[in-house]
Amino acid sequence: MAAPLRIALAGLGTVGAGLVRLIESNGALIASRAGRPVEIVAVSARDRSKNRGVDISGYAWEDDMTALAARSDVDVVVELVGGSDGPALATARHALKGGKALVTANKAMIAHHGLELAELAEANGVALRFEAAVAGGIPVIKGLREGAAANRIERIYGILNGTCNYILSTMEQTGRDFGEVLKEAQELGYAEADPTFDVEGVDAAHKLAILAALAFGAKIDFAAVDVGGIGRVRAADIAQAEALGYRIRLIGMADVDDQGNLFQRVQPCLVPHNNPLAAVDGPTNAVVAEGNFSGRLLFQGAGAGDGPTASAVAADLVDIARGDTGAPFSVPAAELAAFAPADAGHRTGRTYLRFVVADRPGVLAEIAAAMRDGGVSIESLIQQGRPEEGGEVLVAMVTHEGPEANVAKALALLEGSASLAEAPLVMRLLG
Repeated sequence: MAAPLRIALAGLGTVGAGLVRLIESNGALIASRAGRPVEIVAVSARDRSKNRGVDISGYAWEDDMTALAARSDVDVVVELVGGSDGPALATARHALKGGKALVTANKAMIAHHGLELAELAEANGVALRFEAAVAGGIPVIKGLREGAAANRIERIYGILNGTCNYILSTMEQTGRDFGEVLKEAQELGYAEADPTFDVEGVDAAHKLAILAALAFGAKIDFAAVDVGGIGRVRAADIAQAEALGYRIRLIGMADVDDQGNLFQRVQPCLVPHNNPLAAVDGPTNAVVAEGNFSGRLLFQGAGAGDGPTASAVAADLVDIARGDTGAPFSVPAAELAAFAPADAGHRTGRTYLRFVVADRPGVLAEIAAAMRDGGVSIESLIQQGRPEEGGEVLVAMVTHEGPEANVAKALALLEGSASLAEAPLVMRLLG
């Protein structure tokens, strides 16, 4: 058997410790499938004395994680620290410039610096792999890079954040509101103490930017992602969606429009019951890729956790052990296209709009007039009083299919209206 692939591990948190356990438990199986053993030789983390539930005494220790890349006994640096910049990025740059392959689970770093790192990897003839950066243990990146390599991807979309999916599906099942379910998710470990990146859609947007680059051969452009979160979704919205035959899910979606521009959006959407994403509940991820020859491909599974994420990291290590150093984004970095961001106003579809308004005469007429003047046709309208909250009323409507620009125009006409207690909630119907 060939010489071992020697690993330096930066970061010994949940995923790092999970990778140690995985390699220790499945080492013989991994060696058989990779054609050579995969061994950890050095590690680095912030606190050497912390009990992580794994024995690291047999590995060399580096206080400065960037020093891992300079070690002569290391072939691959595995970065599991996190953060788009700082030590994680410094370690990644040192590794690739020093001729070491890099494996990372860091979606923020790849979303912000993926092109630079891909260019460094290609210039130095080493691998850059990041399967674990998107959807945990689901092999969606490998599926796009390899399984669907002969296809033109028409559209990619899915549920990319398990925290949001847990909150929305629990609200759906229990009728409770967002704040209460978020607190429960934090107690169960599904949400961070500061859940901002998750519930505001930023985490899903990082993953979507990576998927869009892979699917369409695009230069990664996180700044162009239109990002919205789930913090304003109420139990009443969940109930109204259900009555209409839909479920609310945070959906990341990307495609190339008729003008050749790249559309990227993360937003809560109404998903019809017959769509496979409607049945995805709990802290699960699911990604749909539509290929022009393969048709619809569905990737679904655990989107986070030590086991699934460590499994994805190990899969990248197996590929490197086999000698796979192909282009990180499927095509050479120099061939990635710089797409212009798409104008969402040209897109057509149906929209769910929810208003919280003062309970007084003329309010519905004001909203209806704004819709008319904006060129929006109303398909259905539901009014629900909430006397326990000072006489405010929920007004929800679904529009007929039409341009998003018309909805934006109608809402602009209502901006600043004294009749509105808060900004309208806008959710598209997934079609």
